Amino acid sequence: MTHQTDNRALLRRLGIAKPIIQAPMAGVTTPALAAAVSNAGGLGSLGVGAMKPEGARKVIRETRALTAKPFNINVFCHQPATQDEAVERQWLSWLAPQFERYGATPPAALAEIYTSFVVDAEMLQVFLDEKPAVVSFHFGMPSADVISALKQAGITLFGAATNVQEAEQIVEAGLDAIVAQGIEAGGHRGVFDSEAPDERLGTFALTRLLVERFDLPVIASGGIMDGAGIAAVLALGAQAAQLGTAFVACPETSIDEGYRRALLGDAAQHTTFTAAISGRVARSMVNRFTQLGDSAGAPQSPAYPIAYDAGKALHAAAKAKGEFGYGAQWAGQAAALSRSMPAAELFAQLERELRESVQKLQQWGE
Repeated sequence: MTHQTDNRALLRRLGIAKPIIQAPMAGVTTPALAAAVSNAGGLGSLGVGAMKPEGARKVIRETRALTAKPFNINVFCHQPATQDEAVERQWLSWLAPQFERYGATPPAALAEIYTSFVVDAEMLQVFLDEKPAVVSFHFGMPSADVISALKQAGITLFGAATNVQEAEQIVEAGLDAIVAQGIEAGGHRGVFDSEAPDERLGTFALTRLLVERFDLPVIASGGIMDGAGIAAVLALGAQAAQLGTAFVACPETSIDEGYRRALLGDAAQHTTFTAAISGRVARSMVNRFTQLGDSAGAPQSPAYPIAYDAGKALHAAAKAKGEFGYGAQWAGQAAALSRSMPAAELFAQLERELRESVQKLQQWGE
């Protein structure tokens, strides 16, 4: 028996009209994108996991200048990386021919290029000062003290889960909603422990499992690209759908022309998992970097996000010569359904499709 009976509880809590959340997507989202979605009646989001605290404060304020509506700020809660000089040296040596191809040399050493929220007291202070409507956690959760401080500041908290056990931890920690992130999702899924076995649950199965088991609102995420997908997960009991890849081709995002071209071309038909780009498994369109990572003799990649330091340097070197195929071209399984239009237009289109899909479902019940 389904626990949840009030399917609009989450929307009321957030003060939004539509069950559509734009995924945070660090490195892709902008204040303009988040504000456009929030102004349209959904929940816009900003991924600040790779930012320094003052950078996060800046984009929160820039978004506030563009919308009076609520929006979501997302952070990474992975375990801080452990440097392994031998692994990192071998990785750089292995990548050296690729750098040479583009007239560059690899970095002399690699660094942990951003700080996990679990140890970032300054980022916490930014949130307590700025009080965004929602803060969401990826790759786990911070400590009980941090969760308590954010709740006391009146901030609604989401946690991403990829299986029932992670969702149980989210419920026990007192968060306000679970983002059920299926294997179809683009980029890095919010797996708590990257060394643990991954059940690779699909969005439909995971959403249904969590709706049946828990009282917390469930937000379905992964592979949802249009109104029909939104209607499907609402029918499964989700209170909202979170769409990431669907918004990546919008002009408001910060992606480069190579990423945009790939997303709107044949490359979008082919996604794969790779740890080569960042050091942590993520779903990308097949490109030069993913193929390199799959090649025979590829060594162990450095820890996340240390490997990203090399990945970003190689992408920059290749891009300077007009080659975009080493970028982090994250995309979900249904990326080929991508549409390039301003976020407000896409949102209106999603609403129309949702209404049409709901009408079709109603006809089936007649």
